[in-house]
Amino acid sequence: MTETVRTGGCQCGAVRFRIKGALGRPSICHCRMCQKQFGSFFGALVTVSRDGVEWTHEEPSYFQSSVNIDRGFCARCGTPLTYRQPGGLEIAIGAFDDRSDLAPQIQVNYASRLPWVENIFEAPAHDDPDYYARQEQIISFQHPDHETANWPQQGLKL
Repeated sequence: MTETVRTGGCQCGAVRFRIKGALGRPSICHCRMCQKQFGSFFGALVTVSRDGVEWTHEEPSYFQSSVNIDRGFCARCGTPLTYRQPGGLEIAIGAFDDRSDLAPQIQVNYASRLPWVENIFEAPAHDDPDYYARQEQIISFQHPDHETANWPQQGLKL
């Protein structure tokens, strides 16, 4: 039997992680602190075993957002990465290389949600072929969604 191994990290590749074994519960949190950490409408996180996470490059930097909560991020590129509290650790779903099976199973702090968040996917889809043709020409400097043998310390730059 082979053990599941998950990898992920920040945009620039300075902070990378490897997790062996099963993950816990994926969730979204609507609290204001998660909204601010992610710069978004909510934070999407999955619980992990603290001793099951191996930081393969640099470790996250932490900001203590409340008396017992630390929020991890990459000090180089700012990517939000972790939510650490006395009872456990959660990692941002968006930081995983493969997120396809990490659909949130529960909403946390639901009473704090933005009232319009339930309707955002009813907005029309942007459907301009010229826009998408221009998008395909963008050269990304972000770390790819897989492990690399060698990645520049500061990411790719022109």
